[in-house]
Amino acid sequence: MSDQSSHRPGSIDPVLYEERIARLIRLAARAFNRSLTLRLATEGVTFGQWIFLRILWREDGLSQRELSARAHLTEPTAHTALSRMDEMGLITRRNTDGNRRRQHAFLTKRGWQLRELLEPLAIEANDLAVEGLTEDDLQVLRKSLAMMIKNLEQDERDAARRGFKVPPTRPQN
Repeated sequence: MSDQSSHRPGSIDPVLYEERIARLIRLAARAFNRSLTLRLATEGVTFGQWIFLRILWREDGLSQRELSARAHLTEPTAHTALSRMDEMGLITRRNTDGNRRRQHAFLTKRGWQLRELLEPLAIEANDLAVEGLTEDDLQVLRKSLAMMIKNLEQDERDAARRGFKVPPTRPQN
């Protein structure tokens, strides 16, 4: 078996070559998230808040439901993150179009200013992750991951047509 201490810094653990693709992707996503989380913390922003900031930088004024859908997160999770962002002065929430129940999130000046500080941190984490890969490697990786996403999304649609849905992660009352 592999002993981490026997590997040079920067060398790849040979055990990873034997792992399933799904596990490698999960490990890579976890490492990406942790790397970015470390960087975002320098500005007092969590990874969850980052997700919503990125969406709002592209499309300000979305409702909580729209934000949760774009982030692929539940509405209660979105509500918690947005409430904290409101408390931090990153967003304001207000009703639009006379609908008193549906609140939309709008970035504050501080929310917009964070873009200049946070985006370089994300670029740094991405650059670090792909260090040692050639442009050809990156193209193959992008194409491969895009194909995998397409295949798995089609699998989910096919299952839905057969009456199967991904079960919720929280217990239903």
